[in-house]
Amino acid sequence: MSSPRSIGVVTVGRSDFGIYRPVLSLLARDSRFKLQIFVGGMHLSPNYGDTWRDIEREGFRIAAKAEGAESGNGDSEIAAAMGAGLSAFARIFSSQHPDILLVLGDRYEMFAAAAAAVPYRIPLAHIHGGETTEGAMDESFRHAITKLSHLHFVSTQAHGNRVQQMGEEPWRITVCGAPALDAIRDFQPMDTKRLASRIGMSLDPAPLLVTYHSATLADMSPGHQIAEVLQGLADWNGPMIFTGVNADTGNLQLREAIRNFAAHNPNTRCVENLGTEAYFTLMSCAAAMVGNSSSGLIEAPSFGLPVINIGPRQQGRLRAGNVIDAPCEAAAIAAAIHRATNSDFRSSLRGLVNPYGDGLASERIVGRLAECNLDSDLLVKKFHDLPAR
Repeated sequence: MSSPRSIGVVTVGRSDFGIYRPVLSLLARDSRFKLQIFVGGMHLSPNYGDTWRDIEREGFRIAAKAEGAESGNGDSEIAAAMGAGLSAFARIFSSQHPDILLVLGDRYEMFAAAAAAVPYRIPLAHIHGGETTEGAMDESFRHAITKLSHLHFVSTQAHGNRVQQMGEEPWRITVCGAPALDAIRDFQPMDTKRLASRIGMSLDPAPLLVTYHSATLADMSPGHQIAEVLQGLADWNGPMIFTGVNADTGNLQLREAIRNFAAHNPNTRCVENLGTEAYFTLMSCAAAMVGNSSSGLIEAPSFGLPVINIGPRQQGRLRAGNVIDAPCEAAAIAAAIHRATNSDFRSSLRGLVNPYGDGLASERIVGRLAECNLDSDLLVKKFHDLPAR
């Protein structure tokens, strides 16, 4: 019997870990694999809740931590964090050499880990390539990770076509769907009274779920962005629940403004890290979702949840009929909230099909990781030219 394949998985924050979870569960149960989880970025910061502990609480063993690679706030801090992350992950890969390293998405912390693997000739498998988020610097990191990677697990055929357009050979691309939808397929909401007790606020009437991150390529400063968002929310009379912000440029300004808003609005709560079960439960019972998180476009359609997508951060990303786009202007945001919370709009979403897949992504990912040949053909990439027009 052949020895199990070692699959390294890089996680740098609660958002990617929630997406990975169905894949990790399958890998951990499959005797064909030895799972190694490498942790860095926001997971290691007390400011973001030391969420590496959540990984262990869920029964997963952490193989190594990229110590000293915490995330930053300003431009210089983020650039320094990238350098520190590259060095920290390089130290890990100098002693631990998985057969394949699984990376996800578009964070600068994830890019640092992917870049660190290159000198060690570790094949990279990338989840969620080929997508576009034109209003954030994540766009550049996502496409850079694609070019560093040897296998591509994309959420839709259109995204697979983009990856091929970037010169990647078709055999390297698997259209699998979005792994986050796998967790929704068998999801059972937690007791709302227990959730309300945890948050410290009644969920009746239904709240707005607000998740806003800095649009790092926008002309408007992060402070100006969040001021417009909060002003647009000011006329909402119901409860509001804010989730934590990512470690993007200006995240401290966003965090301070949100906390100040909540301090002066007794029907508002801030929760740094809800966890997947509580987050999905809120998505299942919220009046609407407001902000610019990718979860509003990828996961929310499965709940028939109206989403107000603010500003340019998610510009270019595929969206379903639940999404109402609004510029980062208070009046436009307020009008979009009014439209999204209208019963007629909610009724129009019945039977909505999520364009990001069928909830079987992790099975396709694990199957491909098991069957791919670990040879020079995998590691040595050839540029795939498209036919001349």
